[in-house]
Amino acid sequence: MKADRLAYEALELYVWEGKHDIADRVARFMAPFGVEVIRAGGIDFLPPEPRLKPSVAVISVSVIDQGNFTALDWEGAQGMPVIWVAQPQRNVDPGRYPPEYAHILQHDFTGADLQAQLRKLLPDLNAPAPEKPQNDLVAASPAMRDLLESVDTFADCDSSVMLYGETGVGKERIARLFHERNRTYGTGPFVGVNCGAIPDGLFESLFFGHAKGAFTGAQFAHRGYFEQATGGTLFLDEIGDLPLYQQVKLLRVIEEMALTRLGATVPVKLDFRLVAATNKDLRGAVAEGKFRADLYFRLAVIELQIPTLEERGAEEKVALMQSFMRGVMGETEYAALPPMPDWLHGAIGSAYFAGNVRELRNLAERLSILVRQAGTWDARRMRPLFNHLRPDSFEPAPRSLAVSPASAERQRIIAALDANSWRRQDTAASLGISRKVLWEKMRKFQIADAESDVRELE
Repeated sequence: MKADRLAYEALELYVWEGKHDIADRVARFMAPFGVEVIRAGGIDFLPPEPRLKPSVAVISVSVIDQGNFTALDWEGAQGMPVIWVAQPQRNVDPGRYPPEYAHILQHDFTGADLQAQLRKLLPDLNAPAPEKPQNDLVAASPAMRDLLESVDTFADCDSSVMLYGETGVGKERIARLFHERNRTYGTGPFVGVNCGAIPDGLFESLFFGHAKGAFTGAQFAHRGYFEQATGGTLFLDEIGDLPLYQQVKLLRVIEEMALTRLGATVPVKLDFRLVAATNKDLRGAVAEGKFRADLYFRLAVIELQIPTLEERGAEEKVALMQSFMRGVMGETEYAALPPMPDWLHGAIGSAYFAGNVRELRNLAERLSILVRQAGTWDARRMRPLFNHLRPDSFEPAPRSLAVSPASAERQRIIAALDANSWRRQDTAASLGISRKVLWEKMRKFQIADAESDVRELE
């Protein structure tokens, strides 16, 4: 099922239904696979080339009766395969209808019938899902190696993850690692949402989806972000920017793992892994009443701090620069260059990147252009690019947290153990985790039962 979904998600279906109500059925049949279904009409309804996804049209032959064109005219104009919906036997002019009805569905077609026709038209849907890309993260520093070790520890579980880090450190890349390394959800979709860019008044429609006719212009049912992420990972970036009135709606869905679309009455069950990220101090926001405490504790089961580029060190800056330049130029072209000179190693290592990895990547693109033009490392043209990257050019951004997330999580676990008289089953239940996960956390943070005796003597 999940492999099929991955293949179908790269497909667009244009439905022109004419006299027959087929668009809703197509949308319903393909909803579990994440196919984008678009209602259309007219011989010139499609966007201009090039289309970024494989496209197939599902058209009722009744539209030909209504228009002054033939089926071959339409297929030639659109340049995409067509599945025609009609009765198998029709006494019609063969000059106007598809010859031999090579791809045809009866009016009462089922979802299986539709999938069978799609597989005939698009053989790639029968191919196995592509292999996951190899990890391209550079981890030369102890800080990054520790982070990736934590990712490996917690990736293959269902617990929610909270990532902290300054702008540009690569929070989404780490979120994708959690997704890729999870055996349950890694084969499903990865849905990333910037919570700071949700327009006012559209939160419910974007997150919950809506039924057909829920409001003016809702011609089709729409799956929101929650449904789109089912079977995979939902990544909520900049979660700290979500207003309080939206936080309570998010909390309800996370607790119930179900939702009801706008304009609908039937709840939809959900199943996804939740990863959130922020560059803010959420505990401070909770204390100030700007972030709901109950939502924070739901999100922050596992907390990780992503190190800044400065914390990763000079060696890793150079390694990242080389990796990005190989990506921009291509491995062969980069290998043909003379070795990177010592002066450039030093300039990169001592530079202060306020925008972290994102800013370093931008510099890598500029250096790649210059070295490609000159065929060598042209110091005269490259040195000026580092003038604004001196450490005294910026005030370092304050750390997101007064204490490290690991230390804070240890304190939170101990507080929960104290509140439950160090009964592990009750403590795990209060934290919303399993007893096994609690035991793993206690082992990781070196929390022993004997610690409760020491605390009683204080």
